[in-house]
Amino acid sequence: MAAKIEHTDHHGQPALHLATAAGARAVVALQGAQVLSWTPPGGGERLYLSPRAVFDGSTPIRGGIPVCFPQFADLGPLAAHGFARTQRWTLATERTGDDFALVSLRLVDDDATRAVWPHGFAAELSVLIEDSRLDLELEIENTGGEAFDFTAALHTYLGVREVEESRIEGLHGFEYRDKTDANRIKRDSGDVLVIEAETDRVYHDVNRPLLLREYDRSLGINGDGFPDVVVWNPWVERSAAIADLPDDGFRRMLCIEAAVARQPVRLPTGESWWGRQTLVAL
Repeated sequence: MAAKIEHTDHHGQPALHLATAAGARAVVALQGAQVLSWTPPGGGERLYLSPRAVFDGSTPIRGGIPVCFPQFADLGPLAAHGFARTQRWTLATERTGDDFALVSLRLVDDDATRAVWPHGFAAELSVLIEDSRLDLELEIENTGGEAFDFTAALHTYLGVREVEESRIEGLHGFEYRDKTDANRIKRDSGDVLVIEAETDRVYHDVNRPLLLREYDRSLGINGDGFPDVVVWNPWVERSAAIADLPDDGFRRMLCIEAAVARQPVRLPTGESWWGRQTLVAL
């Protein structure tokens, strides 16, 4: 079977279904250009999508890989994580080859975005599945008449068997801001990071690949152009307080996000910025 891209729907919302001849699969919603599912060949689902996620075309979808732009989290005056994840993106490109499937989706400013963020921009997210790899590349272009600042992230919800049994390798020695401890700046001193409580960290200037280990599988994680890495798990109390997340949802998810958070990007008019995150099932 050749690689293919199907225009379909997911819980009643328009989506793209990517498939390769080797058996890789992905689902990308037009809302937010959000990857909702990724299954590498011969393996199980590697992303977490909440069974309580809301698919009404305007509410942020809990899980998968939301695109945070032009603001990450609460680092600015906009609603948390900005507006890109709730907007309808348009399909710009779709291509398939012998062993890959690729789509690019595009979002440009309009009256609604300029009402809350008065800048001209074009955002494009490319999603590629090939072999056991998922590549996402985000490009931001300043199409307006003046420079603007932004923060951004690929808010990746990884699916795990059991979060307490998961191990993150590669963060040793890096400085991070700990939101669960009054945003104090700390330095990671452990060989591995084990999630045993609510975790909300922004690691700064991470310049090496990461490895997420589980008892029966591993996932390589690499960022390019994104200087920061966010690690987030809401744990027991926060999970119970989030309406679109099951009370025990924290056990099956772990967010490891490519981000530009500590230092906003200053983008002059007519120029572009890009960042990439690559996931490899091992």
